[in-house]
Amino acid sequence: MKKPLVGAMLLLSSICQAGNVEVWVFDNNNKPVVNVAVHLNNQNIVSLPVVQDMPIMDQIKKQFSPHILVVQKNTQIRFPNSDLIKHHVYSFSPAKVFQLKLYKGLNADPLLFSKTGVVELGCNVHDSMLGYIYVVDTPYFGKTDANGRFSIEVPDADYQVRLWHPQIQDGMDSLLKTLAVNGRSNISFTLQQTLLPSSVLYEQDTEEFGDYE
Repeated sequence: MKKPLVGAMLLLSSICQAGNVEVWVFDNNNKPVVNVAVHLNNQNIVSLPVVQDMPIMDQIKKQFSPHILVVQKNTQIRFPNSDLIKHHVYSFSPAKVFQLKLYKGLNADPLLFSKTGVVELGCNVHDSMLGYIYVVDTPYFGKTDANGRFSIEVPDADYQVRLWHPQIQDGMDSLLKTLAVNGRSNISFTLQQTLLPSSVLYEQDTEEFGDYE
């Protein structure tokens, strides 16, 4: 009578086995690439929602902060404006079309991002403002640090590891690799193409820090 229970417990134990994965990203000069979006997908693992505080895409010194935000599909995001001036945030990307008309402070309702893909953000008042929200269909995601490293713990299984960053010019095929996770695992990507110039422009002047009506 106890055999089915023992078998179920062994199966559950097997499913719960987890390994630590390290992903490394380097440019064509073998230097680390920071803020690269990384996500691991396995179609046989249920994509449970990540338990976290509501993500924030802020506006600071006429720039989106963070420049790149990675979230799981069906996540709500807040868009506070920490500047003393008003911004008009918009996106025409297929993954999310929206407009948050002139506002500042916390005067913007959270928005739901229910489609995967890249959402490019702009401001109708300041052309230099550019940001990105990368929406993925997996709870296993993040960004590389200053060393080009991203680390995460995932259940042991086979995964597709994919990268994204607006400055990367390499083809999509070279930004996707398969990784068999069984305990501690690591994988590295070395880009072949030179990164595009950064689109982030930090303006130091304060002339526009007035009010827009």
